[in-house]
Amino acid sequence: MRSWSLWIVMFGLTAAFAGCIKPQQPPAPAAGAPEAPKVLVEVPQPGDITDYEDFTGRTVATKTIDIRARVTGYLTKINFSEKEGQDVEQNSVLFEIDPRPYEAEMARTEAAFLQAQSHLKRIDLDYQRAAKTVDKKVITQEQFDLVTGDRNEARSAVEVARANRDMARLNLSFTKVRAPISGRVSRTQLDVGNLVRADETILTTVVSMDPIYAYFDVDERTMLRLRRYADEGRIRLSGDRATSIPVGMGLADEDGFPHEGVVNFVDNRLDPNSGTLQLRGIFKNADRMLSPGMFVRVRLPIGNSYRALLVSEQALGTDQGQKFLYVIDQDNKAQYRRVQIGKLQQGHRVILKGLEPDERIVVSGLQRIRPGAVVQPMIEPTADAARDQGAAMAGAPTSGAGMSQK
Repeated sequence: MRSWSLWIVMFGLTAAFAGCIKPQQPPAPAAGAPEAPKVLVEVPQPGDITDYEDFTGRTVATKTIDIRARVTGYLTKINFSEKEGQDVEQNSVLFEIDPRPYEAEMARTEAAFLQAQSHLKRIDLDYQRAAKTVDKKVITQEQFDLVTGDRNEARSAVEVARANRDMARLNLSFTKVRAPISGRVSRTQLDVGNLVRADETILTTVVSMDPIYAYFDVDERTMLRLRRYADEGRIRLSGDRATSIPVGMGLADEDGFPHEGVVNFVDNRLDPNSGTLQLRGIFKNADRMLSPGMFVRVRLPIGNSYRALLVSEQALGTDQGQKFLYVIDQDNKAQYRRVQIGKLQQGHRVILKGLEPDERIVVSGLQRIRPGAVVQPMIEPTADAARDQGAAMAGAPTSGAGMSQK
């Protein structure tokens, strides 16, 4: 009985001890690794690049003429009062001055001319008779010389009368003030009835519109570069316009430089006060979009074109004043790369050094990556691909463009 009691006590203690021990739980699965960030990438786009400098300038008419009367008189008519500020043709009559005093002078000089001709005709007949009788000693040599002198004086009188008549005719024609060139006329400066003084009173102004000039000032450093290129034969500063420097121009509300022209004038000295040299470009203006006195932006090419890589401006970052890119290697790791940049060309930045043509660069998502980080690169679609994608969503036929590697 004692042994059975002992076994019962030992079994109870074992069961109680087993109940106090907690069963071991299986380990929790480890948390998953963070997903690599997605970034938009592109391949640099090669292109022919021309360096340039931008300047500001003003447009100036190639011809500007103050319209003045050539004769004195009272203004009787204005023929363009309803066309002020509009275009006029060459030789069109703009103003009319009272012609009556000049018509009278024209009649007087015409009569004087006819009188001189009649006098010459009579004297010439006297000369012919005297020439036949002088050899026969009917008249003396002295009398013949007198008749000859009278004939010469009559001839001169005819020429004087003819000149007076021509001047009177010219002054009469000046009573109609004509446009010397085709262009745009300003407003009239006088009303009908006012006295106009010859060669003094300005009646209006006419400016030519096509072509038109744009003057701009180039700094000394840029001018030295241009002259070195000219010495090397890479550009031409003067001479034939067909071989002059091409220049672009844009208005204040225009994007880019849509107006194309050439530099046709380079000043002969620098302004000592500003250290700049004045240049002039000439531009076509058939649509009359440009007017004299407008503020314009001018782009001047510097040197010949060269081959370079272009990347999106948003792909560039700045680190202590240095520009850098993130380049994605074969393992999809972001590599920090400092680059040397050039000018902005149609929304893309020129890369001069630090990048190879076939390398992938991060365009969007620079804030989510760091050097050496693994990323998920996504090729940026071109504008054509994006348009085709939108057309496909709308049910329209697409051009079949896919993803582009710029």
